[in-house]
Amino acid sequence: MSVQSKIDLSFKPSGIKSGVAANFPFKLREVEEGHDHSNLKKCGIYKLLPDAMKKEVEKNLHLLEYLHILPIDKLGIPKFIPKLEKKHGEMDSPNIIYPADENIYIHIYPDKNDVRNYYIPIEPILLTGVDELLKEVEIRLVDYITDIDFDPEDREAKIRILKDALGKICEVVDKKEVSDAESGKLNLLPVQKKNIKLLNRRFFDSNHTGKLKVTMQQYKALEYALIRDKVGLGVLEPYIKDKYIEDISCSGLGPIFIEHKIFKGLKSVIEFRDEETLNRFIIKLAERIGKPVTYKDPIVDATLPDGSRINIVYGNDISKNGSNFTIRKFNETPFSILELIEFGSLDYMVAGYLWLLISEGMSGFVCGETASGKTTLLNALTAFIRPEAKVVSIEDTPELQVPHKNWTREVTRGTTRGAKIGEGSGSDVTMFDLLKAALRQRPNYILVGEIRGVEGNIAFQAMQTGHPVMATFHAASVDKLIQRLTAEPISVPKTFIDNLNFVVIQSAVRRPDGKLVRRVISVNELVGYNPQKGGVSYIEVFQWDPVTDKHVFTGFGSSYLLEQKIATRLGIPPNKKKVIYKEVEKRAKILKTLHDQGVKNFYDFFAAISKITKSGVLNVKV
Repeated sequence: MSVQSKIDLSFKPSGIKSGVAANFPFKLREVEEGHDHSNLKKCGIYKLLPDAMKKEVEKNLHLLEYLHILPIDKLGIPKFIPKLEKKHGEMDSPNIIYPADENIYIHIYPDKNDVRNYYIPIEPILLTGVDELLKEVEIRLVDYITDIDFDPEDREAKIRILKDALGKICEVVDKKEVSDAESGKLNLLPVQKKNIKLLNRRFFDSNHTGKLKVTMQQYKALEYALIRDKVGLGVLEPYIKDKYIEDISCSGLGPIFIEHKIFKGLKSVIEFRDEETLNRFIIKLAERIGKPVTYKDPIVDATLPDGSRINIVYGNDISKNGSNFTIRKFNETPFSILELIEFGSLDYMVAGYLWLLISEGMSGFVCGETASGKTTLLNALTAFIRPEAKVVSIEDTPELQVPHKNWTREVTRGTTRGAKIGEGSGSDVTMFDLLKAALRQRPNYILVGEIRGVEGNIAFQAMQTGHPVMATFHAASVDKLIQRLTAEPISVPKTFIDNLNFVVIQSAVRRPDGKLVRRVISVNELVGYNPQKGGVSYIEVFQWDPVTDKHVFTGFGSSYLLEQKIATRLGIPPNKKKVIYKEVEKRAKILKTLHDQGVKNFYDFFAAISKITKSGVLNVKV
């Protein structure tokens, strides 16, 4: 098979050429003809830049090209921020540029008429002359990559082939040689001179090898464009590379919307303007991730190469606004519990309490609505599992990241998630199947990405047999959780509910200042079934106060788990059980000390916790 089909040369979602339009919130300036950045000292805009921005444009000239097309007399020069911090999200009218990676920059620009500001990707393809060069490279590309056999699923092989082909098509020369060619100083044939005029900033060399001569900056831009459009996700690539993005969504015709970790809701200048273009893009996107979408099978759930989750809905017969897609970004390094404390999601006492429970093998669920931060919190809590433990995680989409060395990661296969036992094809492997297998693997902790169906019943059986379980669950309160657990299809008897020890309710809430934030709004202990009331009793031990945006230890001095379970496990005499609250305070102080010392990275935090555990500092002194 020809590699042409494997690399998919037809996928070109770049800019207006593919029907994907860029709708800038300001009128772009025309760059003067003949403008050249070969001597930055002669560039008026370069002279105006602060030192940090100067270093960036010296490294990536396309950033300077972007500044040249901005109406900076009206906008002003955007402020360059090397690394975003939470405080930048408090800006009323942000006009800033920050790096998404070594090649891509993002311009955040205010919209005074909308709650969502603008998100503008700045890519290497903005470099002068690259657009025309890319057309010529794509024409020649076919001659260099046909009849090469390789694994079509091998992303790295595709990238290597494209890079090799580009190296055969182009020759990197210095800026002076390009300038000499354009000024006519080189002795070129008439056809070569014609090509200089037609193809702008490129020419065939004088020994007729036919290579395109380009500068190093142009070469890097061409390499970026080829990999972006032939292997990556095309116009979506900057959003995938931006570590500050949580969600990317296209709701039909119109702009791409973004949920940003710092600036919250944003809208991109990139938008789809007609259904044909959007459908074509959706089809190519689905093919690129290996999950073709059709009118017969219009819904696709898949995982991108970086671990992000994507959902695609195709066609306007089931989606009245047209085809749409949503990408939930994957964090390469999860947030640690100290970073969540920094964000205000919980405080040191809540974290110290959960640390004590989890290190002593209590089972718990993190509950909340969609996008409330359940998985983020569960990921952070895994650092509290004893460092020597064997952990087994079970998910339908791999999102959990466990820092323990003895970690078995299992993922479902097929589309029968939550189906009844016995349903589905013989090749499907469900959450139920994996949970049953996990019980034979002698884990110290079982983590379930999300419980929705019959796997919930087997999870409670695991708890009954002494296997601690932690999972996420869609429920807005403890009462709603119990209702769902005891109803079909999970059907856990009410008398078994107390095998679940604690429930954390996480939610996206409004602060008094109107800002939407994620908070642990309560931590609850399940006591057990009450036959007199016919229900399950539970105690709220921590509560979030919306007025002060603080957490209150409402269960101090009356915690069922701390006094009746944890104290007993730690060998604390019945008459001294109150000392257990000092253990929570001790762990809270340790967490604050680590935070003050700057230990925030997820893996660094786990390493610090491991050392502390081994040192014996956590041993209870009665």
